[in-house]
Amino acid sequence: MPEKKISFFARYLSLWTAACIILGVAIGVLFPRFPKLLGIMEYANISIPAAVLIWLMIYPMMLKVDFKSIINAGKRPRGLIITLILNWLIKPFTMYFITWFFLKVVFKAFIPDSLATDYIAGAVLLGAAPCTAMVFVWSYLSDGDPGYTVVQVAVNDLIILFAFAPIVAFLLGVGNVKVPLDTLFLSVVLFVVIPLAAGFSTRTILLKKHSKEWFENIFCKKFEGITEAGLLLTLVIIFSFQGERILSAPFAIVLIAIPLIIQTYFIFFLGFGWSRLWNIPYNVAAPSGLIGASNFFELAVAVAISLFGLSSGAALATVVGVLVEVPVMLSLVKIAKSARKRFPL
Repeated sequence: MPEKKISFFARYLSLWTAACIILGVAIGVLFPRFPKLLGIMEYANISIPAAVLIWLMIYPMMLKVDFKSIINAGKRPRGLIITLILNWLIKPFTMYFITWFFLKVVFKAFIPDSLATDYIAGAVLLGAAPCTAMVFVWSYLSDGDPGYTVVQVAVNDLIILFAFAPIVAFLLGVGNVKVPLDTLFLSVVLFVVIPLAAGFSTRTILLKKHSKEWFENIFCKKFEGITEAGLLLTLVIIFSFQGERILSAPFAIVLIAIPLIIQTYFIFFLGFGWSRLWNIPYNVAAPSGLIGASNFFELAVAVAISLFGLSSGAALATVVGVLVEVPVMLSLVKIAKSARKRFPL
């Protein structure tokens, strides 16, 4: 896949991201009725307006999915092996260790022990929930293989069903950990099934009427910028919900964010570096690192609230995961693209 030309809009995406985060927080504080109105349009802990925007972000990528590449993904299992080992045998445990070290040792003088335990619980919930939706955006922005990314996400969704609860229960020593199946299934339908079906239908119909060159170079070009625009509007919605919480506990948010950011970079470089050692092509290596670094925060937030309560430290920690993910993941996309020449084609 040829590398996408960077438009002015995309070139300064980090700047627009920061502006939309500030705008979202300001709307949440100054116009509290706005997030309350959006909250009505929520089902199974997933905001329907945000889901529509995420769908718009994912659709341009799904247009490029060749179903032959999905079938052939099984012939290139190394990228999938890295993803699965990172997500299920490494990430939850390093998340626990890193957050425990910082919140219980390094920041011990600033955080009460019981509150630190709550924060760690929220971080573990993030670490045990690999990303379902936004990883399509990160893969798209990093020029990843869309078909292979679909396979990676689908396999992780299946594993969540039986691995998430035991891992969380083991690390936190809590019982009655239940995966909110409505959240998981709705996420899979909204963020995988619908956009994949729409992309496949569009691709199939248009390729019968036009050439592949027309489809890729004319039709698909019409969607340039939609993914980035959808990302920015999604940020405004997400952060409008968290405006008052962010301003009410800024110091705690900074302390929680530090280990989460370190964990994200660590997992990405571990996966990306491992892919380089295995000579995995760049368009598979980039998503392999990015999918492990990002989190299924809707699931993590839902479980944190059900286990520990809406106003708990665990719920706050999962919210901080939302805060740091987008800026950090955008930086990882840039790092991945800058290193693409070191990978085989």
